[in-house]
Parts: sequence; C-alpha cells; structure tokens
Amino acid sequence: MLFAQINPVAFKLFGLEIRWYALIIVSGIVIAGWLATRESKKMGYKDDDIVDFMLWALPLSIVGARLYYVLFEWSYYSQHPSEILNIRNGGLAIYGGLITGALVTYFFTRSRYYSMWKFLDIATPGVIIAQAIGRWGNFTNHEAFGGDTTRRFLESLHLPNVIIDNMKIEGIYRQPTFLYESVWNVIGFILLMVLRRKKDLFRQGEVALSYVMWYSFGRFFVEGMRTDSLYLFGNIRVSQALSALLFVGAIIMMIYRRKVVKPSLYNIRGVR
Repeated sequence: MLFAQINPVAFKLFGLEIRWYALIIVSGIVIAGWLATRESKKMGYKDDDIVDFMLWALPLSIVGARLYYVLFEWSYYSQHPSEILNIRNGGLAIYGGLITGALVTYFFTRSRYYSMWKFLDIATPGVIIAQAIGRWGNFTNHEAFGGDTTRRFLESLHLPNVIIDNMKIEGIYRQPTFLYESVWNVIGFILLMVLRRKKDLFRQGEVALSYVMWYSFGRFFVEGMRTDSLYLFGNIRVSQALSALLFVGAIIMMIYRRKVVKPSLYNIRGVR
C-alpha cells in the first residue's frame, strides 16, 4: 500500500518555507473572527470592535502560548535559548493562548466599558472551532499524537487512508489524539451555536463558561492519551490538572453568578 506521507511544508515563497501548520492556524483565526464579527453586530457592538480586539489578542495570545510551552519545557530551552522563538515546528500551548486571551479580553472590555462576559460569550464559539481546525495543523506536523496502536484499530474507526498513513510515525502507528480533540471541539461548536439561540436558556457569561466546561472535560481525557504532554511533576500532566481546575471552576462560577450576581439573559440586546 502506498504510504501517503504529508509534507509539513505547503510551498516555498521567495525561499521561505510556508508550512501547512501556519496556513491552518491562520484559517482557524479568520473563521473565528468572522463568526465573532457576525454575532457582535447582532449584540450591538460597533463594526470595528472585534477587529480592534483581535489586533491585540492574536499576537499576545501567540506569545502567551509560546511562553506557557517554554515555561514547562524549561529544562530544554534553558540549554537551547536560541530555540525559544522558533515556533515554525509547533510548540504553542493552547491553554497558554487562552489564558492570555482572557486577560486581554478583561483589559480591552474595561477600556471600552463593555461587559467582559458578553464579549466572551460572543467570542467563544469561534474560539472552539478555531481550536478544532488548528488540531489539523498538528496532524500535518505529525505531532500531538497518542500511544502505540495498530493499523487494524485505525481502520476500525473508518478513517481515510491519508489519516491512517500519517499516523505511522517513526515506524509505529499512533493514536490520532489530534482527531479526537478536533471532533470533540466540532461537536462543542455545534452545541454552542444551537443552544445560544434558545431563548432564555443562557445568561450573560454562560456561553463562555459552557465552552470552558466542554473543552476542559474533553481535553482532560485526550491529554491522558498523548505522548507529548507537559508535566508539572512526576506523572501529573499540566493540561490535565488545569482542565480539572477549569471544569470545576466554571461550574462553581456559573452557580455563583446565577445565585448571587443574577446576570441578564444572553439574548437581551445591548452590551454595556
């Protein structure tokens, strides 16, 4: 059987290698921005609000994602400091980007006297579909895979040959954990898009909190299958620990806001 190994390099432009990873990540960002812009107009924001936000959030989130990764791989990067800025082969931690993005959202909305929670509600469906798309960048880089498996198992999942063939890494078939997380995120995206249109279902902030619960729950289990996890100490994986914390924290926050803050309904127009 012909082995259809994907070349991580999509093409060269003036001698510079343009990788599929970068193209896929950018595609996810564009789609996320488009979705957020559409929703923001329905909620009363100005046309430029999402664009202005993304001009700050995107570069800073990339920096945050890289710093997070470097921090938990410091034993390597302290010995290879020249590699710290080299993100062409991956090395961006999603949680680092999300944490940075949340901080940017806080300061951005405060500067414009907007509701941070409503802004997050508008943005999060785009974020989760961008994450789903971005995992395919990991696929083309042949990274973010799981433990050993067999071709027969992969075929039992009814996967196309292009995925099965590219899950043979270093001579061994691997679990396509990138795919598991991508599918989980697509399902989460569909649910958020459908449910946020249900009248009187969500209060402000609950679309965002539902995203946190959905993503962290799935990430906890997918992370346990991966072979390239970042570790806190011993066998404690950073992303699993953070996923558990975020999942419980989001539930507590939703209950607290319902009982104490009593936020407005998500479908009420107005953002200030």
